Amino acid sequence: MSLLKQLFLAICLFLVVAFTGSFIASVENSREQLISQLSSHAQDAATALGLSLTPHVDDPAMIELMVSSIFDSGYFTSIRVLGIPDERVMVERQSDIESEQVPRWFVRLVDLQPQGGEALIMRGWEQAARVEVLSHPQFAIAKLWDSAIGSLLWLLLCGLVSAILGGWLLRSQLRPLDNMVQQAQAITRREFLTLPRVPRTPELKRVVLAMNQMVDKLKALFAEEAARSEKLREEAYQDSLTGLANRRLFDIRLTNLLSVTEQSTEGYLIVLRVNDLVGLNQRWGGQRTDALLVAIAELLKRLLDQPNRSHWLAARSRGGEFTVLAPGHGREEAEQLARELHEDLESLRQTDASDCTPVAHIGMTVFRPGEAIGQVLTRADQALAQAQSDPSLPWGHLHDFSSQPGQGLHEWRQLIDDALHTGKLQLYFQPVVKCAERSQVLHQKVLARLLDPRGETIVAGRFLPWIERLGWSARFDLSMLEHSLAHLAQHPQPLALSLSSKTLHEPESLARLLAMLKQHPELAELLTLEVDEHHLPSPAEFERLSQRIRATGFRLGLQHFGGRFSLIGNLTHLGLAYLKIDGSYIRSIDRESDKRLFIEAIFRTTNSIDLPLIAEMVETEGELGVLCELGIHGAMGRLIGAPAPWRG
Repeated sequence: MSLLKQLFLAICLFLVVAFTGSFIASVENSREQLISQLSSHAQDAATALGLSLTPHVDDPAMIELMVSSIFDSGYFTSIRVLGIPDERVMVERQSDIESEQVPRWFVRLVDLQPQGGEALIMRGWEQAARVEVLSHPQFAIAKLWDSAIGSLLWLLLCGLVSAILGGWLLRSQLRPLDNMVQQAQAITRREFLTLPRVPRTPELKRVVLAMNQMVDKLKALFAEEAARSEKLREEAYQDSLTGLANRRLFDIRLTNLLSVTEQSTEGYLIVLRVNDLVGLNQRWGGQRTDALLVAIAELLKRLLDQPNRSHWLAARSRGGEFTVLAPGHGREEAEQLARELHEDLESLRQTDASDCTPVAHIGMTVFRPGEAIGQVLTRADQALAQAQSDPSLPWGHLHDFSSQPGQGLHEWRQLIDDALHTGKLQLYFQPVVKCAERSQVLHQKVLARLLDPRGETIVAGRFLPWIERLGWSARFDLSMLEHSLAHLAQHPQPLALSLSSKTLHEPESLARLLAMLKQHPELAELLTLEVDEHHLPSPAEFERLSQRIRATGFRLGLQHFGGRFSLIGNLTHLGLAYLKIDGSYIRSIDRESDKRLFIEAIFRTTNSIDLPLIAEMVETEGELGVLCELGIHGAMGRLIGAPAPWRG
């Protein structure tokens, strides 16, 4: 029972006790007074009747007439006239009237008995008769009943007013306790809330101030760990001059893209090399040359600061060489970026009219999963050589061997549209397990397969880029969510489903998604929606999105985490279910100490807010062993289990 209810019942009990005591004391006091009044009334009636009957002591008719007159004019139980000395009853009148307005239980409770009085009738100096009068307590009981009802109504009114005022006062005084409960619950959700209003009650004030101090301390510890981890990431994977990714992160990302995995897809590598960097250093000096490199880096950042390019990677490989990885996009998108980059470099060259040579040369080549990284880089160098040898070309480009007959936009449009209309999407599941106990499955990651006309399955890495080009990403997400909810209704087991950026950024698609979630509250504990780190909206919008999804009862997770480590400072406001670390930082972690230090820094930061970490793309026992040593919560990958249809 809540404290509010306990205090309310205590107030009611106190009022009942107070009313009972007041009523008993009032009744007893009134009873004594009424008994005295009844005795006085009876004695006065007897005295008056005795004096009135003295002249008519020998006239029985007059005696009876006067007795009846007195009896009928007042509240009497009986009036008798007795002769002396034989005690003969000369006249007697009696009544057993009971009041209909007073309950019998009240009459029995009060127990107010009739009171009597006597008077003598004289014949000269001789006592001739005696008058006995018993007063009826009817009027006294009625008066006492009215008094009790009045007291009861007054106390009920006081009790009602006291309950209303007391309830309001208790709620206002105990509101800080509710706020502190919400504050503690927010901490369990990895959110740090500070109560702005401090209560005036000294006891509650001390508690609220102590809670705020604890929350501020936790926030400071988390911010300190986040800053330390961010600094470590910058030292390991960021170029100190330009702020772009360094060669190490570029190699990690390219190796990851070339590996054959569920999400593997083709893409383009664009290489930009500053023309005669050594000569520029000699002619311009190091400071001006560095300014040029920074200007080129800013161009790349601006060109990649678009929603459809958020998952591309710009890096400074070495010296005056910059690279851009554009996975999941076709030749048109890559050439558009190369064209924009060429135009910006031309405008940058025009700022120095004395120098007519190109600022940099651009080369472009395609890559596909399964290739060796050396092959891709060799083709990129050849494309650069092509641009350098032919000044008329804005950029060099090698043969695009990825285009195959039957894989054009029209064919993909027809195939994907038919699959979404007829439900030819097939769900595959990949287990996510605890690192320390591989037999314990945390959830199953939901993946998609497309059925081609021959009935064979197409992996997501091949058709997802086409879905994005066709603008059907939100439509695909809603179809996958519908399939997943239908699967959960038949096979209740925790699942995780990814969402695309279109679903997050389009209000209509997001509204439809939330409506579907609200229709299945019984499945909320079994489904976690995952958002790609590369497709996140602004921090404020992401926080609102997280709140709206959590309001439906479903949870939200973040996958492919690591590239935008600055987001970690906002994790305390999001209430995420977990973080999935990008597989680029997991590959060969048992052999590369800097990756281990980076993951350890992430673990320390997230562990301070009790946020579970799950490693993606775990491929070897050595990698899993390091993850277990670091305390990582879960793992997924080919080592744990390959994607497969549902087996029950």
